[in-house]
This record gives sequence, C-alpha cells and structure tokens, in this order.
Amino acid sequence: MKVILNAEVEKLGDVGDTVEVKPGFARNYLLPRNLALPVTKHNVELMKIRKVKHQKKMEIEKLSAEDQKKKLEALSLEVTRKAGENGVLFGSVTAHDVHAILEEMGIHIERKKYHFDEPIKRVGHYTFKIKLFKNVEAEIKLEVIGEGEVAAPAPVAETPAEKEEVETPENQEEPATDEE
Repeated sequence: MKVILNAEVEKLGDVGDTVEVKPGFARNYLLPRNLALPVTKHNVELMKIRKVKHQKKMEIEKLSAEDQKKKLEALSLEVTRKAGENGVLFGSVTAHDVHAILEEMGIHIERKKYHFDEPIKRVGHYTFKIKLFKNVEAEIKLEVIGEGEVAAPAPVAETPAEKEEVETPENQEEPATDEE
C-alpha cells in the first residue's frame, strides 16, 4: 500500500515522501497516528507544500545543531565516583549522569541521543557522542575521577615505644590473696 508520510518516521522516510508499506502497518499504525495519508490527488498537492516548509525548517534546525555541536565539543566534563582497587567504579557512569551534568550547565538534550561506545566502569578519560541532528554528532570528552579509592588496610607498624611496653614484673598486678 502506498502512503504519503505526514511526519518523519524513523527508518521509513521524511515528510512528503511517498513510501510503499504493508497494508496492516499503514492501517494499524501510520494512519491512526496521523503519520501518513493515503495517496490521493488532493493529498499529493497538499504534501508538496508541506514538504517545502518542512525542508526550510530542517535547514534551520541543522544550522542550530552545528552551532550547538561547536559549543559541546569545547566542553570537557568531569564526573567523580567512588572507586575501588585498580580504578574500578562502584557502578558505572551512564547517560543519566551525563544528562544531569549538562542540565546543570543549562544544556538541554534528550537522553536517548547520547551514545557511549562502551559502558564506563573505570576511572579514566573517555569520549562519547551526542546525535544532535541527521549527520551532526558532537564528540564530548569525559573524565571519570575516582573518589576514595578503597585499598586493603595496611598493616599497622608498632612504634619502638609500644614494643618496650611489654609486661614486666614492675607493671604486673599482684594476684589477690585470701588473707583478708
């Protein structure tokens, strides 16, 4: 079944695109959610006008995303987490943590746009990407700092004064006697 997309649908197309989909997908998902319209002469003419407006809007958004990319790539974020031996974190640094830091700085980006190559579970320097727009990704530097690294307790060394304080006959208590 051919439909004209009324909104951008991920992995399917953009506004105004005519696409071929299975009838059930169109009937049960696209049409009820107003994401697509049936192909008719009137709808084709209507979508030509909408497509031009949408493309202008997308150009403006892309320029805005490129400006934001420059600002984000200039940043270097720091996260402090409790770490154990060898710099292993208790837990991991997630997109939620990075999102909270950026929100404090006044930068508002959806969490689903953060892309980590691997989970961050150790102290060190990392880079991750934020997808701002189609083909516009900002690469951000992140430094994870270990707080209170837990190490095995070191053996307590006795001081020379403590070594001499071994029980001698002078500092021993006399045993109690029954003479009283």
